[in-house]
Amino acid sequence: MGVAKVWRYSVIFKIWPSGPSLGAAAPSRRPISWTAICGFMLFALGLISLFTGHVASNLEWYSQRLVKRAWFYKLDGGHRAQIDIWKSRYSSSYYGCSERGLHFASAVHERSSNGYLLIATSGGLNQQRTGITDAVVVARILNATLVVPELDHHSFWKDDSDFVNIFDVGWFISYLAKDVTIVKRVPEKVMTSMEKPPYTMRVPRKSEPEYYLEQVLPILLRRRVLQLTKFDYRLANDLDEELQRLRCRVNYHALRFTKPIRNLGQKVVLRMRKMANRFIAVHLRFEPDMLAFSGCYYGGGDKERYELGEIRKRWATLPELSPDEERTRGKCPLTPHEVGLMLRALGFKNDTYLYVASGEIYGGEKTLQPLRELFPNFYTKEMLASEELQPFLPYSSRLAAIDYIVCDESDVFVTNNNGNMAKILAGRRRYMGHRRTIRPNAKRLSALFMARDKMDWATFSRKVKSCQRGFMGDPEEMRPGRGEFHEFPSSCICKKPYNYSNVLSKENKDQFSRRNPTVVDSRYRYLSNSSNLDEKSLQKFRKGRLREGHGSLIEEIDPDNPLSD
Repeated sequence: MGVAKVWRYSVIFKIWPSGPSLGAAAPSRRPISWTAICGFMLFALGLISLFTGHVASNLEWYSQRLVKRAWFYKLDGGHRAQIDIWKSRYSSSYYGCSERGLHFASAVHERSSNGYLLIATSGGLNQQRTGITDAVVVARILNATLVVPELDHHSFWKDDSDFVNIFDVGWFISYLAKDVTIVKRVPEKVMTSMEKPPYTMRVPRKSEPEYYLEQVLPILLRRRVLQLTKFDYRLANDLDEELQRLRCRVNYHALRFTKPIRNLGQKVVLRMRKMANRFIAVHLRFEPDMLAFSGCYYGGGDKERYELGEIRKRWATLPELSPDEERTRGKCPLTPHEVGLMLRALGFKNDTYLYVASGEIYGGEKTLQPLRELFPNFYTKEMLASEELQPFLPYSSRLAAIDYIVCDESDVFVTNNNGNMAKILAGRRRYMGHRRTIRPNAKRLSALFMARDKMDWATFSRKVKSCQRGFMGDPEEMRPGRGEFHEFPSSCICKKPYNYSNVLSKENKDQFSRRNPTVVDSRYRYLSNSSNLDEKSLQKFRKGRLREGHGSLIEEIDPDNPLSD
């Protein structure tokens, strides 16, 4: 093609960008707005800057997520892993750590302290436990001498047990001696020297340390003895890391139950172990007071509405609630039947052993029957220790303590609500190695339960599994700032250095153990089932379990206590 011809075609296409059209006039060309283009480019550049800045400031979080995802896909051949219903997949990579920092000053001596702090806790056992834990931290903030807290004798539970009846007071004082000075009572000479009785006040809920220093400390210095009442959740959720770790030392180490409670709790655990290699503990918070407080409705007609309505009158400040709205919001505790359906949908078979921890179930045996049909191997502390339980029956807090021990020692802990015991035990089980803890995603499950008759079992099961991702007690659920510290003690959870070969080895070991369940716990079951227990052998084995990350409440038992039936 000649140069002149090329030039001619180029001129034609320059004049008519869309190609020539016979008899058509040349279209007018719109001018380009460079201002708009520059504005758009600046806007895009701003978005990119914001994104890169966000990633840079949260680089550690993103890197952990990417590494976890990489582990996840490598270990599962690039496919989305199924939930291991008995054990958290990466639990061995995390452990509880609450040691005192090198620069955490020792406790002030009683004579040098700013005064004596009296604490009156509130609620049931686990609500009081949060109060005791926070009381130690508040005493530390105020440089005060803490007097052993008083337990609530006037709540719904009507339990007149004192601290010494439930917790090992000597252990409590000695374990925390380096952190806070604790005494059993205010010295008599201090009380007689006071011109006025101890000043009593109630601090607002979730108060910051600054509030205690600015509003409480001046009164303590002036009056020398100060009592804080209704002390439950009176300290902020987010504190300095050293104070958070002090919370963990109190909750997971210093608050040890008395010998009689530990002994009976241990017996119940061993009796469950004799029947099954592993078992589920279900905490059913389905007592009349719980249902009344929740404002939910469970299909019991006018009788249920009247009975629960009468109980609601005990709380003058409770607002009027819509049962349907509360259920849609996920605020209603699951029924025993719904708990059973959730567990079966997750993959637990009907030969699984259940330990059910509960108080008086509303509706009694009729309410429990659907759960029994789904899981016939159904046991309670009353069934496993009827005679030994007699001295504890008048005391609801001591009975709750026995349930606490068995639930903590279970292979899987399940709750039907998000109450105090559920939160406290979820936090403890995270601290003790992320043992499997299942909390219902009630907001999403409620719609499934209402529509379960409209779908086949396979669909229902698949949807339940989808709902429960993120509610199974896995390490990745732990995010700084999420939820209550007692449930998510993130400051007290440490991660071991990552070693991919170790993870693979652990995966292979777990698979082998599942095929041969006697490998892992055979010696433990042998010792538990033996009528002539060798105490030295059992103690040695327990120490080995502790080294492997199996934290335990019953491993603190004294050697002279009975270990079998």
